[in-house]
Amino acid sequence: MSETESSCSSHSQVITCKAVVCWGIGEAGKVEEIQVEPPKASEVRVKMLYASLCHTDILISKGHPIPLFPRVLGHEGVGVVESIGEEGGDIEEGDMVIPTFVSECQECENCVSGKTNMCLKYPLSFTGLMPDGTSRMSAKGQKLYHVFSCSTWSEYMVVNVNYLVKLPPNMITSGSFPLPHASFLSCGFSTGFGAPWKEAKLEKGSTVAVIGLGAVGLGAVEGARVQGAARIIGIDKNDKKREKGKAFGMTDFVNPDHHHHHHKSVSQLIKDLTAGMGVDYCFECTGFAPFINEALEATKLGKGTAIVIGTSNITSVQINSLSLLCGRTLKGSMFGGLKTKTDFPLIIQKCMNKDMQLDQLLTHQVPLVDINQALELLKHTDCVKVLIKI
Repeated sequence: MSETESSCSSHSQVITCKAVVCWGIGEAGKVEEIQVEPPKASEVRVKMLYASLCHTDILISKGHPIPLFPRVLGHEGVGVVESIGEEGGDIEEGDMVIPTFVSECQECENCVSGKTNMCLKYPLSFTGLMPDGTSRMSAKGQKLYHVFSCSTWSEYMVVNVNYLVKLPPNMITSGSFPLPHASFLSCGFSTGFGAPWKEAKLEKGSTVAVIGLGAVGLGAVEGARVQGAARIIGIDKNDKKREKGKAFGMTDFVNPDHHHHHHKSVSQLIKDLTAGMGVDYCFECTGFAPFINEALEATKLGKGTAIVIGTSNITSVQINSLSLLCGRTLKGSMFGGLKTKTDFPLIIQKCMNKDMQLDQLLTHQVPLVDINQALELLKHTDCVKVLIKI
């Protein structure tokens, strides 16, 4: 058998590997042996190198938004293409890729509208399955669901090619960008960075408030800085986020817990820093339901905009309708409005130029087998992102 025939044969085989499986609502993830099938048409199998931990993974393990189990967790990561099914597009074996949960066909009504990144041809999926309604992963004879388009807490995974971003070869070979940092671009930080740029279309000289300074919030701070915001107010109950926020461009920091004796709301604290006016744009990055209304109230009368990019398991919120009637805007955003084909090359270039300080996000690293330690690290006050070495 020739080397090529041997390679094709091995790529058509089921792979047994380790992955983190959540077997039911609220259960801790367990490292299990799973089987990963070969890729079918328009799919690739990826050998994961690094993944990272996002709060959304915790919400999904608790059954939000749809309780689908057993499930292989993780949706942030970077890996190398191990094999390709038919119609793999421009993806080749050996390419370094990161998964995304949104896609861009550049043809549907939404993609050509210039108003949204919610592609209709390759939509955001909550089924936990491949686009054809099946799974490529199983364990103990049971079908496994994934998170959105992928499952990065696994040594191997299969992904539809329309939910991948290929990293340019010179990005890796030049050493201009540490490969582990690419994992952070899959969701959280990119979501925050995109919101001031693509959703708000923030004007130079604008005033901004960011509620919650995790990876999403720090991305929003960075995005606002790049767009030329004159003032960026960061709000967080963790004092250790002050220095992190400043590293990304924050100009003011507010810890609401330091003002409890004044009985002031978050929106009032923001107004106190802006002569009672509020800010042009407020980005809510926590998903904490009461903060959504606070974000709206914190914006300027008649023209302020609050953009919700945090997520939680709360499906309904109370909003002051008078604030809306007085001309403020409340908007939601998925992935910060970023389009994978149109916008991601610009983000990658910024990373290569060292215009984005992703190294400031990395605070802890664990191997895949210690995934539950990673979940505990999230509770530490100095934790921003936990990198998982696959």
